[in-house]
Amino acid sequence: MKVFVTGVSGQLGHDVMLELKSRNIPAVGSDRSGISDEFDVVSLDITDKEKVEEVLSIQKPDAIVHCAAWTNVDGAEEEKARPLVERVNVEGTKNLALMAKKLDAKMIYISTDYVFNGQGTAPWKPDDKNFAPLNFYGETKLGGEKAVSETLDKFFIVRIAWVFGKNGKNFVDTMLKVGKTHPEVKVVDDQIGTPTYCPDLARLLVDMLETEKYGFYHATNEGGFISWADFTKEIFAQAGISSKVIPVSTAEYEKIAGKSVASRPKNSRLDKSKLKESGFTPLPTWQDALSRYLASRDR
Repeated sequence: MKVFVTGVSGQLGHDVMLELKSRNIPAVGSDRSGISDEFDVVSLDITDKEKVEEVLSIQKPDAIVHCAAWTNVDGAEEEKARPLVERVNVEGTKNLALMAKKLDAKMIYISTDYVFNGQGTAPWKPDDKNFAPLNFYGETKLGGEKAVSETLDKFFIVRIAWVFGKNGKNFVDTMLKVGKTHPEVKVVDDQIGTPTYCPDLARLLVDMLETEKYGFYHATNEGGFISWADFTKEIFAQAGISSKVIPVSTAEYEKIAGKSVASRPKNSRLDKSKLKESGFTPLPTWQDALSRYLASRDR
C-alpha cells in the first residue's frame, strides 16, 4: 500500500506521516511548499485541479489521507476570505476525491464536530444528520464531507475535536504560556467536548487504511467529556503550574475578551462507540495523552 497525505506541515498530517514511517508503509506527503527534512514531500495546491490530477497520476497512491484544510475559524468569517476557504475546504477536497475515484484509492477525510448545530447535551453520533453549522468554517467542512461521500464508495470520514499536537499552535501551549505569567486564568466552562491528540489519532487513521470498514466515524481521546476549564485545570496540574482557573460562561468570557467573530458550539460531544463496534482500538484517555504530550515538549 502506498499512501498520499495532504497537509504534512500541519499537526495531524505530520503525525500521520510519522506513523506511516514507523510501520514502513510507503508514503508521500504534500503541502504548498513541498519542502521537508523528514519526509518525501511534493508541492501541491489542492485547489488547482489540473495540478492535483498531475501529481496524483504520477504518485498513483492506493490511499489518500486528506489532512489539509483552512482551519482559522474566525478568519473564515471574513467576507474577503470566504471564497478561498470554500476553494480549500470544498473544491480542494472534491479535486482529491475525483482522483481517488479515478485511481480506485481509499480516502480518509478529516472533518469536525462543527458540522453539527452545537446544541443540546447528547453526544453526536457518526450517522446523525442534524447538520446546521454555526459558522462558515463548519459549512465548508460539511461541504467537504459531501464532496467525498457523494463521489466515493471507499471513504472514511472521521470527525474530530479540540486537536493538539507538537507540530503547530494548540490550546495546551497557549494555556501553559498564560498560566506561567498570570496568577489566575478565566476559561469557558459551558463548551463541552473531548481533546484529540494527533499521534493517537494518526495511529487510528493508519489502522483504518488497513481495512475496508468504510463510513462515518467519530474519533477523540477517551477519558470523558470536559469543558475547556476542566482541560486547563488538568494542564496546570500535570505541568505543576499554580495559576488558578476561574470557570466562566461563554457570555462572561466574551464580555472580558470581546465577542468571537465565529460562533462556537457548546456541545462538541462525539459518540465514538462505532470505533469499537467496527473492531478499531479507541484512543487512550485524554489525561494520558496530555501527559505524553507534556513529556514530549520537555525532550
